[in-house]
Amino acid sequence: MLNSLSVSKFLDETASNAPAPGGGSVSALAASLGAALASMVCRLTIKRDTNVSIQIELESVLIKFERLRAKFTALIDEDTTAFKKVIAAYRLPKETIEQDAQRVAAIQSAYKEATVVPLQLLELCGEAVTLLKIVGEKGNKNSLTDAGVAVLMLGAACEGAAMNVRINLASITDLSFVEGNKILTNSLQVSISNSAHQTLFRINERLFSY
Repeated sequence: MLNSLSVSKFLDETASNAPAPGGGSVSALAASLGAALASMVCRLTIKRDTNVSIQIELESVLIKFERLRAKFTALIDEDTTAFKKVIAAYRLPKETIEQDAQRVAAIQSAYKEATVVPLQLLELCGEAVTLLKIVGEKGNKNSLTDAGVAVLMLGAACEGAAMNVRINLASITDLSFVEGNKILTNSLQVSISNSAHQTLFRINERLFSY
């Protein structure tokens, strides 16, 4: 499993001539790192802040980020697994009309599955970026740069996920599936991007108020 590899080994796997892990798994990893940083800021703030209401609020946020981190981490492998199914479908025999029809159906099914994984990542990034507004506003000042990097990592994960949805949709012939997911992807991407920029702006405001 990719998520059990050392950092060095994961980088070697990504840098190899194998097509996977690729941008999808790396996007999920970026989201995992963003969630991990957010959890760190929550923990440091809970430990150092004397405001009980902030402690209670960030304890709740921390629990949510840890759940998100687990989901993001699982998607690292799920994306590569889905991509490998697409490759396997293309390798199916096509000598007869029946075989060719089965191969085409398998390819379409695999592409749909490969679309769902980055779409899940995109939706989860939306949840994470929303929570980061709280971290950016109430997190310990000494950890603001960590919160900022968390936003950037989740923003990168969002953009990567959106690109991966679109490249898979381009190979799908089910127009209803394609159009519905194009609209959803565009909506999520815009919403997440706007939220991320607002949070980064607020974090920088707090940094400059030192």
